Order: sequence, then structure tokens, then C-alpha cells
Amino acid sequence: MKTIDNIPTSKIERASKLLQTGAKVGANYLKYYGNKLIKTEEEAKEQLNLDNASDIYDSLKQLKGSALKVAQMLSMEKSILPQAYVEKFSLSQFSVPPLSAPLVTKTFKKYFGKSPNEIYDTFNPVSINAASIGQVHEAEKDGKKLAVKIQYPGVAQSISSDLALVKPIAIKMFNIKGKDSDQYFKEVENKLIEETDYVNEVKQSIEVAEACQHLPNILFPKYYSKLSSERIITMDWMEGQHLSEFTAVNTDQEKANQIGQALWDFYMYQMHILKKVHADPHPGNFLVNTNGELIVLDFGCMKTVPEEFYAPYFELAQKENINNPDLFERKLYDLEILKPNDSKEEIVFFKKLFHEMLSLFTQPFHNTTFDFSNEVFFGKIAELGEKYSKDTEIRNMNGNRGSKHFIYINRTFFGLYNLMHDIKAQNISINNYQNYIA
Repeated sequence: MKTIDNIPTSKIERASKLLQTGAKVGANYLKYYGNKLIKTEEEAKEQLNLDNASDIYDSLKQLKGSALKVAQMLSMEKSILPQAYVEKFSLSQFSVPPLSAPLVTKTFKKYFGKSPNEIYDTFNPVSINAASIGQVHEAEKDGKKLAVKIQYPGVAQSISSDLALVKPIAIKMFNIKGKDSDQYFKEVENKLIEETDYVNEVKQSIEVAEACQHLPNILFPKYYSKLSSERIITMDWMEGQHLSEFTAVNTDQEKANQIGQALWDFYMYQMHILKKVHADPHPGNFLVNTNGELIVLDFGCMKTVPEEFYAPYFELAQKENINNPDLFERKLYDLEILKPNDSKEEIVFFKKLFHEMLSLFTQPFHNTTFDFSNEVFFGKIAELGEKYSKDTEIRNMNGNRGSKHFIYINRTFFGLYNLMHDIKAQNISINNYQNYIA
């Protein structure tokens, strides 16, 4: 794979790159209008999506950092984006052009004052995996095989300017209005900045591994603080397939159920017991070993779940509460979905919208077990997403809805549901976490 010798880090360089991409997208639309004359509307639109997805991804993979991270987050929204975008953006999970060997050495000398070969007994200068914020190299020290994650130069410094460039697009896409909208962008910015702090990531990784080590069929690497820094992490090398590789070839339903149960228990234990959750559930952060155990990687993005959000959020996961009109409305106010200055029309509209959404999305919590291979359930989620994406009435409403905590908690659950569906996990026990309540 072609390597990268430098990454645009200044605001002007990165803005220029995005403007170039915008010009390409504009040209693709001209091509689309021409194709409509000789092809069906469906064929022309499919080609437009393919062209745009390719051009946008090619630009983001050169920028790396938060720009590419946004693509990674969007790749999990399978019910929102066209398939062409999902397939292209999913490459950002663990397959983008890596840094060149000289740039890797330069990074080590900046943070350790030494080259990698002076720190480890052996070090492979060619990365094994490259993703949005960093890339992974194989190394060895004292007879132990290690994985070394190196952050791309300039990622932390470019987050705020990248999000400022993305903000106008996001406001239009998600119909965000009102003076309070900045809280959502600040939440994303703070989390992305937190992900670039590798000292904090090592600390969080050690804490979560210790707290969850008792859960069955789940493993974590050991992290080495003395071989880590603000931009470099050293951990045990873990053998296994990426979760997406496992789901693509697995035919063993028992193994699928075991992996699915381990993944579900890991998330429910964090959510309900630790009240702090791994908020980056994409396939590149999980491996499956030959024993059918799930290996969890990358604890850079952890979301604390405050009690004032946790309580009403999970109260609305209960069927009887969803169907209790007075209680349902009170909880919508608690979660800032309904607001004191809403009009009668807005109250009626959003109560109906969220009742329909929650009645569907919380179904796994209405039973003691759930079948995540159920195509009907996931088909209904996709249909509901498409329905509201085309709803003209919602465009007239203020989309600035809900607590800022929804951003990463909903992302966590959407990602978890998608992974469970990819695994085709069946007969999953929903409330195993209750076994660990003191």
C-alpha cells in the first residue's frame, strides 16, 4: 500500500483540500444530470453515490484525524447513508494509507528522544493497520510480541478547525437550529480531543480491563505505560480476526451466539454498573480469537453516563413507560427532547415521532432474550429512518432536540445493534449484568 510522507496540518491546507473535494462533487452532479438522459434515475443516482463516496473518502483519508473519524462514525449509520458511502467510509475503520517509515521514526524521536529500534528489540516500520487517528505496528521486547499504536502528526491540533469546516454541513444535514446547538458540537469536539490523549487512553484501558476481566469470553490486551506517551501506545499483541472478517466467514451459530453474548454483556455491564461506556463500537475495535473469545481494543473514546440522563433514558426503554402517556411526556422533558417553549404542534409532533421510534428501537429490552439476527426488526429500523429522512414536516421543526449525552449514547447503541446483527447473534440474554449488582 502507498504510504504518506506528510499530512496537511494547517487550517488553510485542510480547508483547501475540502474545497477541492467540493469541486469534484460538483462535477459529479453535472455528470449525474447527463447520465439521467441515457440511464434510469436509479442507475444515475447509484453512479453519483459511488463517485461522491469515492472522492470524499479519498480526500478524508489524506487529511486523517477528525475529518476521517466523522466518516468512520457515519459508516455505522447503515440505515441513513446510501450503501456506496457505508462501504467506502467503513474502510476508515482499519484500512487507510499509513505513514511512511521516516515519519514514524520522526514521531518516536519527538516523544521518546529515540528511534523505535532503540526502544524495542524488533520493530516493523510497515504498519499492520492504519485508521482515522493512528496506525499500528508490530514490535517485540523481552520475548513478548507487542502492538504499537502511533498517532498521526497534527491530528490533535486540527480537530477544532476541522469541525468548524464540517459544522455548516452538519447543521443542514441534521436540521439543527437555535442558539443551544453549540453544545452538540462541543460534545463531539471534546470527545475527539480526548481520543488524541494517549496517556488518558492507557489509563482508561487499564481501568476498564480490570473492571471487566471477570466477564466470560472476553479478553483485553495488557498496556505498558512506560512504553507509551501522549501520541504512542504500547500494548500486548492480540491474535484474532477483525470482527467484520469473522462475521463474513463464520457459519458456526454457537460461536456467533457466544461472541454476541460476550459483546452484549460487556456493553450492558459498562452502561448499568460502571456508568461509563466504550463509545466507539465499530468492527475495527474488536477481534475474535480461535477459542471464540472477543478481544476489545481501543479505549480512547469513553463516555461517562450521568445519573440524570441514565435514569430517564432507561425508564423509556421499558414498554409500560412508553405506553403511559403522562409518564412518557415527563421523561421527554427530562431528556430535553421536549422543551418548555415548544408549541402545541411541536409537542404533538415530537411525542408521536419518539413514541414510534422508541417503541421499535427498545424492543430488545422488552424481553429476557432477543434474536439480533431478526431481519424484520432491522428492516423496520431502516424503514423508519428512511421515512423520517423524507418527512417534509420535520424540516419545519427545530431539530435541536435532546440532551447532548444522546450523541454518544445513541451512537453506542446504534453501533452495538449493528454489530450484533452482523454477528447474527441469537437467543441473547439481555439482563446478565444484573448478576453483578452488589
